[in-house]
Amino acid sequence: MPTFVCYCVFKSHYIMTTSSYNEFGWRDAQPMFYHKLLGKYIERLLPTDGSPILDVGCGNGYFANYLAGKGYCVYGIDASEQGIAIANRMKGGGNSNRFFVCDVTSGKLPPELRGIPFKTVISMEVIEHLYQPRAFVLFIRSILEASGGGQFIVTTPYHGYLKNLTIALANKMDYHLSALWEGGHIKFWSRRTLAILLRDAGYHHLVFTGAGRIPYLWRHMVFSARV
Repeated sequence: MPTFVCYCVFKSHYIMTTSSYNEFGWRDAQPMFYHKLLGKYIERLLPTDGSPILDVGCGNGYFANYLAGKGYCVYGIDASEQGIAIANRMKGGGNSNRFFVCDVTSGKLPPELRGIPFKTVISMEVIEHLYQPRAFVLFIRSILEASGGGQFIVTTPYHGYLKNLTIALANKMDYHLSALWEGGHIKFWSRRTLAILLRDAGYHHLVFTGAGRIPYLWRHMVFSARV
């Protein structure tokens, strides 16, 4: 997963400088556990007009290739060279060479993707790994603004009072908040904190959906927001 360091953010602008990234270790095109859980929620939010979709942090390209196989026009970026190589080999729905290595700390899309009118941006299970998520959502906003506005769909593990209390009472906090996972989660988002982040970055029309388990013990959450 990506690790972003040394960001400066001023109001609606962002400056992203030095970055470091350790390969996630993608070995094949198999789905992660969250792809099948969250995919159905994301699909409900996708455009039906054939407009291009960008998957930011696409990893091995499993979900983007799955969508391409269903007829969506999907591109993907990720900092992992291993993941992007796997994604392009899959060629879902004939979707060849639509995946590109991109360190979002550059604040720029790869040249091949500039000028494509992305009206929808997806980011699945990425934001919890970022030191500076504000710069990240501003970068996404800039992509959508360049296309005249659009929708950002972001997923992340859910945290809330009842769930956190349940984890603590079950004596699972060390496991859940493991400090021993190299490249693991460094941000633990609640519905409120993620909404604040998005609103402060200029997003509006926020819609929350809890995913997995029962209400207030949700495993993940899905937010859609507009620019």
